[in-house]
Amino acid sequence: MLANYPLSKTEEAFFKDSDVEKITTKIPYLTVDNFPKLGLLTACRFLEWASTNPEGVISLPTGKTPEYFIKWTKFLLENWEEKKGLEIRKKYGLIDCKKPVLNGLHFVQIDEFYPISAEQNNSFHHYVNKFYIEGFGLDPKKALLINSDEIPLAEGKSYKEVFPDSKVDLTLRFREYKTPLEKLQQESIYLIDQWCGEYEAKIREKGGIGFFLGGIGPDGHIAFNTRGSDIFSTTRLTETNFETQAVAAGDLGGIEISANRLVITIGLDTIVHNPDAVAIIIAAGEAKAGIVKESLEQSMTNIYPATVLQKLKNGRFYITKGAGSKLTDSTDQYYFKGEWNNTKTERSVLDLCKKLQKYGHRITLEDLKNDKYTSQIPDLNEHTVKNVIKSISEKIDKGMQEEKNEVFLHTGPHHDDISLGILPQITKQLHEISNEAHFAVLTSGFTAVTNTFVIETLRSTKRFLDNGRIQMVNFEDFYTSGYKLKMDKDVYHYLTNVASDNAEERLRGLCHRVVRAIVFTFGIKSTQELREQINEIITVLKNSYDGEKNPKNIQTLKGMIREFEEELVWAHFGVQVKNVHHLRLGFYTGDIFTEQPDKKRDVEPILNMLREIKPTKLSLTLDPEGSGPDTHYKVLQATAEAVRQWSLEEDLSDFKIVGYRNVWFKFDAAESNVIVPVSLGDISVMEDSFSNCYLSQVNASFPSYAHNGKFSTLAKNTWVDQLSDVQLLLGKNYFYQHQSAKVRSSHGLIFFREMDVEDFLVEARELEKSTEGML
Repeated sequence: MLANYPLSKTEEAFFKDSDVEKITTKIPYLTVDNFPKLGLLTACRFLEWASTNPEGVISLPTGKTPEYFIKWTKFLLENWEEKKGLEIRKKYGLIDCKKPVLNGLHFVQIDEFYPISAEQNNSFHHYVNKFYIEGFGLDPKKALLINSDEIPLAEGKSYKEVFPDSKVDLTLRFREYKTPLEKLQQESIYLIDQWCGEYEAKIREKGGIGFFLGGIGPDGHIAFNTRGSDIFSTTRLTETNFETQAVAAGDLGGIEISANRLVITIGLDTIVHNPDAVAIIIAAGEAKAGIVKESLEQSMTNIYPATVLQKLKNGRFYITKGAGSKLTDSTDQYYFKGEWNNTKTERSVLDLCKKLQKYGHRITLEDLKNDKYTSQIPDLNEHTVKNVIKSISEKIDKGMQEEKNEVFLHTGPHHDDISLGILPQITKQLHEISNEAHFAVLTSGFTAVTNTFVIETLRSTKRFLDNGRIQMVNFEDFYTSGYKLKMDKDVYHYLTNVASDNAEERLRGLCHRVVRAIVFTFGIKSTQELREQINEIITVLKNSYDGEKNPKNIQTLKGMIREFEEELVWAHFGVQVKNVHHLRLGFYTGDIFTEQPDKKRDVEPILNMLREIKPTKLSLTLDPEGSGPDTHYKVLQATAEAVRQWSLEEDLSDFKIVGYRNVWFKFDAAESNVIVPVSLGDISVMEDSFSNCYLSQVNASFPSYAHNGKFSTLAKNTWVDQLSDVQLLLGKNYFYQHQSAKVRSSHGLIFFREMDVEDFLVEARELEKSTEGML
């Protein structure tokens, strides 16, 4: 229980609203069902605190993490005395609170990239001004901000003069300079260090931070205090690690930029300097479960920076159930509360095999009885493990069943999601001639294409045009209607030259498609106009800063490059362009916060596609907590509503929905109900098709924090790890002695869950309920 902690009324209300029964961690936490509700909890607690601290010092986060905190805060302030606002206030302990007036608060910026112009839309300085100073109506005169343009440097020069390549070499703090420029840089670094010390002093003059809200990185960082940061650290200019750079890649336009950019950050001691501070870390999704467990259960250590919150009586973690799923408290509650089921039995036995590093057939009844969780299995006996082995084996059998006379509609939020999730299952379906397959990517995906990639591609396009090697532009009707024809020819040309290993001709195939995309997007009427437009796009991109939001027509061009890549992947298996659908849902805009799915704009295209294709099976990414990009669960909402509406028109009693996960969010063997064996051949097809077709992604400009490289390699590692887990239960001989060649050749496994419509809608409905009435 939380009896030893001074809970606020809001926290008490949310604690009662959760089903958590005990808390044994070193920092208390509150759990909610999903990401949007996490924003509601945080907003309520902030407004509760602000109501009694009208001139307090606050420090709030940037990035995508606080999306729903910002939206709920504004909603509650705007609807304080309205019906919906009153309902929320009554339910969550705010009914007796005076409406906060936020312009008396003192704001402290947590961190910033260095160097970066404060005028750039992807600077945290810009974010703070837009969403907090302007958005919350704070007083800019009471704000402490980090503005790279105004931090004094040697000889009064700008950072562009001192650090012309935006790289800051911190070894100059300790070594002699070698050039006049290095002398200037060394003096400037000392001046930045002095500025950081003064920034820290200003925070302490205010009494320290009174309300701190931050996210937590995959390595455990809070602010930019990465793993290994001194728990007594203060504001400083510092380097980051790979995990942090990978997360920042989306803000800065690629890992190539974020890997070479330093940061200014407040320190861990800055956060906890005020002993009465309310300091809250928020985390959503199972992807954060491991780091949340370590941060809450370990003693204070620099390995897990968030453990510093143990110094504060009002230190808290606010987390979703998924983010808290690996906590000992959560595991205990999972096994000790509620009815026992087969999933609990399977999970506990699988986990016991891992704990003891024993194969399933070597687990004894004594082992089962001695374990905290398997000892709870009803009617525990010598057949218990055998029954689990049988159950997991049946899931593998199901994963090998032939599917015939099916119409498959495979969907993904982004390009490559489908391939990275379930490609080996799809290749098996496509080999059966009675099946029909369609593929739909629901967003444009343009944010994953760097400016550099487009510039290089356009330069190649100009070269091919100059050499007369894009002959289709010479046809009389090309600029009126011809550009829409023979899309499959571009695909076939490209893949033929994958086979012949002709890189130049592959590039020409891409440039053919780029020409079609430019003509379509910009309404080009002649080859001369085409050349001028290519030059203009290159100029716009060269004059854009990395990470800048592109004009809409360039977004469309980037998206069409990604669409071509998707067509290439499925053409490996003979799928025609007409069976690859590009929905470009409108909520996906490239803004820091994408909109909520709209029932007309975003649901109708999916519904119309369902009506047209009439699939018998639909696959989708099942990411209800937003463990991966926020696009995942927003697409899930829109798809669920489309399925619901379609179910009112069609008999969907035999319709199946396959929920898959990929590199962002994973099933375990117990919660999945289908397990698909993956051979080395399957892995090779996935890796080769990714490398050959997802041209804009090969350099991994926006990698996962879990792997410094291509997503295809990370997917392969996931499949191999999943085999390793199941192998411990079943034994290696189960695989290499199996009667099926498919199992004998398996060196990886894919887990997914097959559901009927009702089960799917129940799960998706919980997410939709969390945002109802907010916007």
